Amino acid sequence: MTCALYLQPGREKSLNRKHPWVFSKAIKKVKGKPALGDTVKIYNNEGKYLATAAYSPDSQIRARIWTFDESQHIDQAFFEQKLARALAAREYVIAEGGLTGFRLCAAESDGLPGVTIDKFDNYLVCQLLSAGAERHKGEIVMALQSLFPDCHVYERSDVDVRKKEGLDKITGPLAGDAPIAPVLISENGLKIEVDIIGGHKTGFYLDQRDSRAALERFVKDKEVLNCFCYTGTFGLYALRGGCSKVINVDVSQPALDTAKRNVEHNELDLSKAEFVKQDVFKLLRQYRDEGRQFDTIVMDPPKFAESKAQLNGACRGYKDINMIAMQILKPGGTLLTFSCSGLMEQNLFQKVVADAALDAGKELLIMERLNQAADHPIAGNYPEGFYLKGLICKVY
Repeated sequence: MTCALYLQPGREKSLNRKHPWVFSKAIKKVKGKPALGDTVKIYNNEGKYLATAAYSPDSQIRARIWTFDESQHIDQAFFEQKLARALAAREYVIAEGGLTGFRLCAAESDGLPGVTIDKFDNYLVCQLLSAGAERHKGEIVMALQSLFPDCHVYERSDVDVRKKEGLDKITGPLAGDAPIAPVLISENGLKIEVDIIGGHKTGFYLDQRDSRAALERFVKDKEVLNCFCYTGTFGLYALRGGCSKVINVDVSQPALDTAKRNVEHNELDLSKAEFVKQDVFKLLRQYRDEGRQFDTIVMDPPKFAESKAQLNGACRGYKDINMIAMQILKPGGTLLTFSCSGLMEQNLFQKVVADAALDAGKELLIMERLNQAADHPIAGNYPEGFYLKGLICKVY
């Protein structure tokens, strides 16, 4: 028998708007004894059916919605249908960019809470972050094998957020073999090396594809500073765009080694690329003290805010780093600056960057706004899916 959750009076409003989460305080009573990841039916206080969800007894998000259709079964066919729709929605993006690396499934935004799947050549890399996703791992893998029979499936569920769901971190092959070497993907005519086993997230930041392409318009005969470069892909676009020099900065030597190989994979001019292992904050201050200036700066830092309690500190961090970046830009230079913190709303990020310009004594013109690439869609019922914000600025 399927277990059930009954909501407090008036707490069904978010579900009526098709939001995919139910928080613990919204629940009045639990019928039955659902275990971690079990499928439950959700009813309002009067007993009207609202949704079918996965149960997470250890999480503040107590239930994550699979479907609002009471007749829908949560089985392999369900996952296959969702993934096939996700692939179809992305076909134009894949074709336009000649992509062999893309996000196939963006969790709640594709109707599969906690299920993130990236495709890198013939590898499908899964990051399963919810109890329901973990419970249905077998069906998800079978659905992927049905849709992509020639692909290997590898798991990278090694992130801290799983603890909130009562789950341990786990990695390893789910179907086929583990990769024995980095995988090469194609993106807008460039070859990019992806470390599926040891790289950040699932191996690569696919969400910045459009922003990387945007950089190429601002680099001809320019000196570019690429901060928090990871494996140097902004730098690849800078080199292809005809920059006079690009300095790639990261604290990770393995990432910088990959960045150098990426230049070689694409037969670009290695003499125009520099790779600096250094803390970005320290290096920016050093460059400022030395009077060093650049034509174009890319500022793509890691997430500064993991929780609301960290947001004020994150604002200070973003403001400080953008202020120093503006101080070492030549007059009329271009700053591409980003925040991947979902808690940092677009307007707040723009205000922080504007305040940084005031503190730097600079005039700021915001020329364009950027966000996550189209294979990271934002569902209308899930605004939380919008997390990556970017600005292209002219600084005087």
